[in-house]
Amino acid sequence: MRFTHRVAIAFTLLAAALPIPATAAGAAAPPQAASPRAALAQIEERVYVESTVDSNGDGRLDRIAIDIARPSTGGPYPVVFEQSPYRNGLASAANHGVNVSALPQEGLFPLAPGAPPTAGPGVSVARPVPDLPDWYDDYFVPKGYAVVLGHSIGTGDSDGCPTSGDMQETLATTAVIDWLNGRARGFSASGAQVTASWSTGNVGMIGVSYNGTLPNMAAATGVAGLKAIVPISAISSWYDYYRANGLVVAPGGYQGEDTDVLARAVLDRTDCTSRINQIETDQDRVTGDWKQFWADRDYVGKANKVAAGVFVIHGQADWNVKGQQYAQWWDALRANNVPRKIWLHNGGHGTTSRADYKATVERWFEYFLKGIDNGILTEPRAEVQFKDGTWRQYADWPNPGAAQAVFKLDAASATAPGGLTLGTPTGTTAQSFTDNGRTSTATTLVASPDSANGNRLVYRTGNLASAVTLTGSPKVSLRLAVTNRNDANVTALLVDYGGTGTSTTPVIVTRGWIDPQNRNSRATSEKVVQGTEYALNFSMQPKDYVFAAGHRIGLVVISTDYDYTLRPPAGAALRLNPVGSTLTIAQTGLATGDDYSISVSPSGGATNPGGTLSATVATAVTSGSSQNVALSAAGLPTGVTASFSPSTVVAGGSATLTLSTTASVAPGTYQVTVTGTGTGATRTASYALTVNGPGGCNGTNPADVGIPDAGAAVESTVTISGCPGAASASSTAEVHIVHPYRGDLVVSLVAPDGSSYSLSNRSGGSADDIHQTFTVNLSGETANGTWRLRVQDAAAADVGRIDTWTLTLGP
Repeated sequence: MRFTHRVAIAFTLLAAALPIPATAAGAAAPPQAASPRAALAQIEERVYVESTVDSNGDGRLDRIAIDIARPSTGGPYPVVFEQSPYRNGLASAANHGVNVSALPQEGLFPLAPGAPPTAGPGVSVARPVPDLPDWYDDYFVPKGYAVVLGHSIGTGDSDGCPTSGDMQETLATTAVIDWLNGRARGFSASGAQVTASWSTGNVGMIGVSYNGTLPNMAAATGVAGLKAIVPISAISSWYDYYRANGLVVAPGGYQGEDTDVLARAVLDRTDCTSRINQIETDQDRVTGDWKQFWADRDYVGKANKVAAGVFVIHGQADWNVKGQQYAQWWDALRANNVPRKIWLHNGGHGTTSRADYKATVERWFEYFLKGIDNGILTEPRAEVQFKDGTWRQYADWPNPGAAQAVFKLDAASATAPGGLTLGTPTGTTAQSFTDNGRTSTATTLVASPDSANGNRLVYRTGNLASAVTLTGSPKVSLRLAVTNRNDANVTALLVDYGGTGTSTTPVIVTRGWIDPQNRNSRATSEKVVQGTEYALNFSMQPKDYVFAAGHRIGLVVISTDYDYTLRPPAGAALRLNPVGSTLTIAQTGLATGDDYSISVSPSGGATNPGGTLSATVATAVTSGSSQNVALSAAGLPTGVTASFSPSTVVAGGSATLTLSTTASVAPGTYQVTVTGTGTGATRTASYALTVNGPGGCNGTNPADVGIPDAGAAVESTVTISGCPGAASASSTAEVHIVHPYRGDLVVSLVAPDGSSYSLSNRSGGSADDIHQTFTVNLSGETANGTWRLRVQDAAAADVGRIDTWTLTLGP
C-alpha cells in the first residue's frame, strides 16, 4: 500500500500509540468491521537516510526519504525495498524536436557547404506514470518481511537533484541498504537519529521500469546486504535506452525524450536547473557517441560486482525499455556466474500477468533473504511466453538448443524484391533506395512486399516448410553506401510475411539501427565518404518468435525509422550490395542441406458441380541448391481430376493446378494434398476444395484474409447457388477467426441484398480467437447469391486473420 501523505502517516503512528478503552462491564460492544491495518499489526514510519553524495552542491549530504512498513512485534526481519523517482508523479517536460533540417552528426565531417543543422521545436508530451506496485506491504509484511519504499534522489521528499541513473543516484540508493545494515545514519522528521534495529540486513529490491532499473544500479556496486533483486522492464545501460550504435533513438512512444527531459519530469526541486542543463550538454545529441556520460550510467560492465540473485522479468513487446536491456544484462550475469532466473512474457512495458507471479517473487526472496532452500534454483532457468500465450521452458536463454542460420541476400534485379537464401545466391545486383521515413512509417514501408518500392529494400525466404522459432538477437551485416549526403540513418526490420500469394498482414518482429559514422565503434564517429561502401554490422532487439509453416522470413532495410530515429528531410540515397550482406538468426526448425518449400495460392475455392478451379503452386529454395520437383495431387473425391502445368518444376519455379469437376460429384469440402517429390526432399501443401452441388444450401471459404490493426473492415465471401427459396430461420455461420484479442472485433454477416446481421460486436474481452457457430434468422433473405463475412478490428495493438467460415442456409 502506498504512503500518500506524511500527515496521514503521523496520524497512523499516533493512533497506534493510544490506549484502547475497555468496554463497560455488561455492555455489548457494537459490531465493527475488522481493520486491515489491525489485522496486519504493522508499524509505519518515515525515516530520512543520510547518503554520501551532495548532488545539488549545497554543502550538505543529501538525505533520502524512505517509508517503512513492518510487523509490530518480533523480528528482526529481512527487507523488501523499492526505490522510485515517481513518488510525487511526473511534471510536464518538453521533449526535443525530432524533425530536423539535417542529421546533426552530418556537420561533424563537412563535405560540402550547407545550412547548419538545427533542432525542431520542442513538443510537450506527458509521459504516463509507471504502474507503481502497491501490493508489497500488504503481501510481504504478514509473511515476516519489512517493506521500504524510497524516494529517489531529487524527487519526492528526498534532497538533491535527479541525475538520471549515474553513480550519485546509485549511492543515494545504496545508502538505504547501508542504513538497514547499521552502516549509515537515519533521522526522524524531528532530527532524532533512528536505527533499523528491526532489520536483519538482508535486502531484496524490486520494481518496474525506472523502479526496476534502480535494483540493477544498486546490485552493480556489490553493496553488502543486497541479497536479491527482481528488475522488471528494467534498464541495464542508459545508452541503449536513448541511443543505438551512434544514432539518437527514442524509447517507444516518446520521440524526443532524453536524460535531461526525464530529470525535469521527475524533479521536485527548484535549485537543479544548472545541473540538469549540464546533463543536457553532456548527453550529446549531436554525435550519438558512447562517452563517459554513458559509461557512468552503464551497469552491464559492472556485472562482475553483482552479489545478489537476479530474477529478470521483461516483456517481449516492450519498446519503451527495449529487449537489448535484458539481453545484455543476462549475458553479463551468465559470464559472471550470478545466480539468475528469467521470465520473458509476451506483453509490453510492465510485469507479467502470470497467476504465480507474486508467489514466485516471494520464493526468490525467501531463498536469498531467509535462507530457505525451496528449490527455486533447481527449476528451469528461463521461461518464455509466445504470442499464442503458451510458455516454454529452457535451460538458459537464448534457447541453447537453437542453431545459427546465416541467410545471404539475393538480388537478381536492381529494383525487384530480393531473396534470403541459406544456399548460394543466384543474383548479386546492387540495389538503391531513397529515405522517406520522415513521413512514411516502418509499418507502411514493409507493406506490399511483392512490388518494388523506392523507399525500401525487401528480401525474403521462400515459404517455410515447417515452423521456425527465433530466439535471441538477430544480427545483420550490410554492405552499404550513402551516395548523396554526409550521413544517413540505417534501420533493419525483421518481418514475418505470409506465404506466396496470400494477403496476410506483415508483422514487424523486431528492428535495429546504426549510424554509418559509427560502423567501427559506438564510441567514435568516422567520416562517411559519399558513394563509399562500408560494412555495417549490428544487432536487432532480441525476440523469441514463431514464424508459422508456410510463412516467409523477411529482411527490410530502410533509412529513417519514423517512430524511433531523428527525422531528417527525405532524399538521402543509399545503395546496398547483397554480396557479403547477411542476416543471422538463432533458430530451431530450419531444414539443412538441399531443401525447398511448396505452397498453393489461393489455399481453397468453391465451385458448382461441373465447374473448374485453378490455383498457383509455388516452390522456393529454403536451403542448399535447386532440385527438380514432380507435382501430384491426392485426396480427390470421385468426379474430380487434377492436372499441373508444367507437371515438373525446378525448385524456385511455379505451376498451375487445375481442378475439374463433373456434374455427379458429391457436394462437400475436400482437403486436396499437393505433393512435391524432389530429388532430395518431399514436401506437401493443402488446397480446400468445396463443391456446392445442386440444391446446395451451404458453402465454405477456407482462404485466409488478413485483418489489419484498427483498420477498415475486410470481407470473405461465400456464393450460394441451387438453394431453393428463402434461407432458414435457423441458418448458421460457423466462424473461425485467429486474433489475440477478440474484444477488438466487430463481426457481421452481410446478405446478397446488403442487409447486415451482427454476429459479434467487440465481445469476449481479452480472450484469443473466435471459434463459434452463430445461429441467425435469415428467413427474410433469398438464399442464392454472394454472402459476405465482414470483420473489422476496432482497436489498436493487434492483427489477425479470417481463417475459414461456413454458411449453412438450410434447415
